Amino acid sequence: MPRAAYPLFKPKQPTEKATADVEAVGPGGADGAASGSVTPVTTEPEDSHALAFRPPSDRFTLHQIFYLVVLHGIGAAFLGGGINFAVAYALYYDKGGPTSPIRLFQFPNTLAGDTAVTIFIQFASTWIIETIIVNWDLKTKGVQPIGFIPEPRRRFARWFMYLDRPERTDDTSTIAHWSRFVLSQLTRSLLLAAASFPIIFGASVGFLTLVGERHPNDWDWYYDPKWAPQIFKLVQGATLGIVITPLIAMFWLARCGWAMRDGERQPDR
Repeated sequence: MPRAAYPLFKPKQPTEKATADVEAVGPGGADGAASGSVTPVTTEPEDSHALAFRPPSDRFTLHQIFYLVVLHGIGAAFLGGGINFAVAYALYYDKGGPTSPIRLFQFPNTLAGDTAVTIFIQFASTWIIETIIVNWDLKTKGVQPIGFIPEPRRRFARWFMYLDRPERTDDTSTIAHWSRFVLSQLTRSLLLAAASFPIIFGASVGFLTLVGERHPNDWDWYYDPKWAPQIFKLVQGATLGIVITPLIAMFWLARCGWAMRDGERQPDR
C-alpha cells in the first residue's frame, strides 16, 4: 500500500526499512508494546530510536483507555464546553428584550441557527486538532496504535480512512501540498458532521423547546439572555467534545495500526 505524502511529516531516508504511514501519523517507539504486532525495523543510528512507532496493541490497554476517555473525552468536554460558554456569553449577554429577543428559530438571534453552525465548526476544529495531537503522540511514543480493529472493506469507508490512496511524490513543503492536506481533513470532518447533523440538531432543538417560553400569538420559543444560551452552549459543547473527540482520536490510532500492519513507510518531520 503506498505511503501518504502529507505536509505534517516527511518520509525518512531510503536507509529505513520501517513500516507505517498515516496522513498525519508520526512515529513512536517500541517500548511498552502489546503482543501480537510487528515492531518496525530501521537501519538508522541508535540515537534515532525514538522516531520508531510503538507496535500496535492486540487489545485496548489501560493507557489507551485513559488516553481516549480521560484526556480526549473528559478533557475535550471541559475545553469544548468552556469555549462555547464564552462564545455564547459574548454573543447574547446584551441581547433580549422586545427589540432583540433570543428565539429558537427566528432571526437575528436564533439558537437553532447557532446550534447548526456550532456542529460543523466543532466537528471541523476537533478533527484538525486531533489529527495534530494524536499523530504527535504517536510520533513521540506517547500512545500505542490500535492493532486489533479490522480494516474496512467498502470502497467509501476505505477512502474516508485514507486506505488505498495513490502514492504522491510532490514536495511536502509546498503550498499546494498543504492545501491538499487541509482540504482532505476538512472534507472528512464536514462529511462526518453532515452524517451526525440530524441526530445532534434534532436532539438540541427538542431540548430547547422544553426549556423555552412561549408568547401569546407567537409560534416561536423565547429565552432569557443572561444564562439560557450560555448554559445550553456549555452543555452542547461539552457533549460534542466528550462524544466525538475520543472517536476521532481512536480513528487515528487505528489508522496508524493499519498502516504499520500493511507495511507502509514511516513518515518523519
